[in-house]
Amino acid sequence: MKKYLLLTLTFGISFLFQLEAQHIDGFSNTAAGKQLEIEKKFKESVDFSRFKTHLSTITEHPHTAGSEANEKVKDYMVEAMKKAGWDVQVYPYDVYLTKGQGESLIELVYPIRKPLNQQEYIVDDNPYSRHPELKKGWNAFSGSGDVTAEVVYANYGTKADFEKLEELGIDISGKIVLARYGGNFRGYKAKFAEQYGAAGLIIFTDPADAGYVRGPVYPEGFLFNDNSIQRGSLLTVDWTGDALTPFEPALPLDGKTKVKRLDPKEVKGLHSIPVTPISYGSAQEILSRMNGKPVPTGWQGGLPFTYRLEGGKDLLVRLKVEQEQGFVRANNVVGTLKGATHPDEWVILGCHFDAWSFGSTDPNSGTAMLLSMTETLGKLAQEGIKPGRSIMIAHWDAEEHGVIGSTEWVEQLRDELNAKAVAYINLDAAVGGRNFGASASPTLKKIIMDAAKEVMYPDSSKTVYEIWAGSREEPSIGNLGGGSDHIAFYMHVGVPSINGGAGGPSLYHTNYDDMYFYEKFADPSFKMGGTVEQLVGIIALRLANADLIPYQLTRYAKDLTIHFDNAERQVKGFHKDFTGFEKSRNAIASLQQSADRLEAAISGMLEKSSPDTRKARDLNKDLLAFEKSFIDPKGMYFGNWYRSLYASNDPFSGYASWVLPGIQYEIEIKSTDRLTEWDERYSTAILDLKQKMDALYGKIN
Repeated sequence: MKKYLLLTLTFGISFLFQLEAQHIDGFSNTAAGKQLEIEKKFKESVDFSRFKTHLSTITEHPHTAGSEANEKVKDYMVEAMKKAGWDVQVYPYDVYLTKGQGESLIELVYPIRKPLNQQEYIVDDNPYSRHPELKKGWNAFSGSGDVTAEVVYANYGTKADFEKLEELGIDISGKIVLARYGGNFRGYKAKFAEQYGAAGLIIFTDPADAGYVRGPVYPEGFLFNDNSIQRGSLLTVDWTGDALTPFEPALPLDGKTKVKRLDPKEVKGLHSIPVTPISYGSAQEILSRMNGKPVPTGWQGGLPFTYRLEGGKDLLVRLKVEQEQGFVRANNVVGTLKGATHPDEWVILGCHFDAWSFGSTDPNSGTAMLLSMTETLGKLAQEGIKPGRSIMIAHWDAEEHGVIGSTEWVEQLRDELNAKAVAYINLDAAVGGRNFGASASPTLKKIIMDAAKEVMYPDSSKTVYEIWAGSREEPSIGNLGGGSDHIAFYMHVGVPSINGGAGGPSLYHTNYDDMYFYEKFADPSFKMGGTVEQLVGIIALRLANADLIPYQLTRYAKDLTIHFDNAERQVKGFHKDFTGFEKSRNAIASLQQSADRLEAAISGMLEKSSPDTRKARDLNKDLLAFEKSFIDPKGMYFGNWYRSLYASNDPFSGYASWVLPGIQYEIEIKSTDRLTEWDERYSTAILDLKQKMDALYGKIN
C-alpha cells in the first residue's frame, strides 16, 4: 500500500512538473506540449557545419553594395533559399549612392612632402589580405574636392566638441579638421565640420579607443593596428533610407511605377567637403607635427605625445577626394515559409548582406546563420512541421550606406506590415563572437530570455541564459537605438522589434574582417552559429505557432515608468520649476491596471483551451495594433519620418537609443516650450493603448 501511495505521489508530482514545464506564453497547455516537441526537433535538426559553409562562401570576396561581387552573394542566397523550399522574391531598388570607392589621397605638404598610407598592409599568414579587389579606406557620401590647408584637431567631432573649439577661440574656417572615431556617427562629424566652415575632414581610430592602449593589436590580437582603417557612410539626412525618396520606396527607374525623387542639390545631409578615414599610424604623422595649444582635459588620445588643437601655418596637409554619386541597383532577397493556419500574419527575420570588405563578422555572420536556419526550417516543413504563421527571412542590401534596403522595403510594404507584421528580428553581425546580448521593444524582452533558457551554451553545462545573466538575477536587455535594419520597422511603422545576437572582437569596417580573423578571434570553434540559430529559431517558432501572439503586455507600464522617471530627472536639471509629466503618469497607472487584467484573462483563457482559428485571428488582429498606439503621424521635430513616440535613434549621435524621443529632444536642446505638448501627446498614446487593451479584455470575457 505504501509503495502504491509513493508511486501515485511520484506520478502526481511528475505530472505537475510536466504541466509547469509545458507553460509557454501565448500557448494553451495542449499546444505548449506540441510546441516543445517541435522545438526539440528543430534544435536537433540544426546542422552546425552549415554556418561555416555559408560564411566561407559569401565572404570569399569583398562585396560592397552595387558591386559585381555583391550580386553574386545575392544569387547565392536566392539559390540556397529556393533549394531549401522557400518562396523567394527579389525586391529591386534604384538608390542614390556613391558609385564605387572613388579616388583619394592624403599627403603632408609642409614642412615636408610625404604621402600617407590609406590601406591596410598585407599580413603574411592571411591570404585574404592579398585580395586584389581590396581598396583604400573611404567614406561613402563624401564631397569631392582637393584642398591644402592648416589642421585643427576636434577630438571626437561631436556637437559639444565643436562648441568647445568655438569657446576656446579656435577658428576652423577653411581648415582641415582631424577627428577620431567614437562619440557619434561619423556623418555627424562631417555635418558639424561643414557647419563650422571646415574645408575638409580626416577621421582616424585612436589607439586609446581601439588600439594598443587596450591590448595586443592585429594580427597578434584583435585590436586595431597602426594601419587598420574604419570605413563607413556619412549620410545624415533627416530620415532613414534612400537620400532622394523619403517616405516612398526608391523603385527602379525603368519600372512601371514612377517615384518622385528629390534633387540631390537640395538635400541637406549630402556633404560638400571632402572626407576620408585613415589609420592612427598615418594620423600620427600629422598630429605629431602640430604645435598649437595643448588639448583640453579628455581630448588626449593614446599616441605617445601631447595632442594639440592646431597645427598652425608651419603644417600644411593636402586632402583630395573624388567620388561619383548616382543611382545604384540594390536588391533585397526575401524568402517566405508560408504559415499553415495564419499565413497573413508575418514573423520577419533579417540581416543585411552588403559589407565594406569581406564582412565575415559584420554583417555576414548573421547572413550565414539565417541561411542555415532557412535550411533547418525548410527541412521541418518538408517533414510536415510547418509554422502556423508565415516566417519571412530577409537579406537587405545597401545597409552600410544608410540602412537603405530594409527601409525601402518597409516603405513599399507599409500598409501590409501595419496589418500583418507580428515582429521583426534583426540579426546584423549576429554571430560575431561568443557574447550573447539583445535590445528589444518592451513586449519582446521576455520571449528572448525564455528562449535563451532552452539552448545550451557551447562547451558548457549552462544555458545561454545562465551565461548571459552571469551573477545577475536576469540579463540586461537594452532599448533599441539606431544603426541597423530594425529602424524602419520599429521607428517608422511600429512593428515590435529585436536587435540581437552574439558579439565579440571586431576589426570594425576594416579590410581585415575576413575568415582568417573570424577563425582566429571571433569563434574558432564555429559553434556559436548553430547556437544562435537554435535560440533565434525558438523565438521565431514561438511567435509563429502561439495561439495568441506572446507579447508581454505588462512590460509597457514597467518600462515607461522607468523612462519617465529618467526624463523628469533630466528636465529638472535645467528647469527647476518643472513638476513632472502628470498626464502621462496618470495614463501609465491606468495602463498598468489594464495590462495586468488583460494578461490574467489571456492566461486564464489559454489554461482552458486553445481558441478556434476564427477567434484567434480576431484577437491577434487586436494584439497587432497595440504598438501602433505609439506611432504619431506628426512625428518628431528633428525629423517627421521618425514616428514612434516610444523610441528613436539619437539625431545628434546617430547610434544611441532615445526612449521617449519627443521629450528627449527637448532635453538635449534644453527647451521648455513644448513639454506640455509632449505630456499631452504621450498621455494620449498611452491611453489609446489602454483602451485597446480594455477592448480586447472585453472580447475575452
